[in-house]
Amino acid sequence: MPVIINIDVMLARRKMSSGELAQKIGISAANLSILKTGKAKAVRFTTLEAICRALDCQPGDLLEYRPG
Repeated sequence: MPVIINIDVMLARRKMSSGELAQKIGISAANLSILKTGKAKAVRFTTLEAICRALDCQPGDLLEYRPG
């Protein structure tokens, strides 16, 4: 998939667990895992906003496009 999800990178930088992030943004740990692994077909802007707020980052810190 050409869109890479870098949530794990930001979690490590913020020293936060996936469970803690899931709780802060109000989604299940399973749904966060689907998003982190790139298996999600879409992400709501409200979810992206909540992740950015919780991790104090920009959407571009979380999403990366790699052609090919």
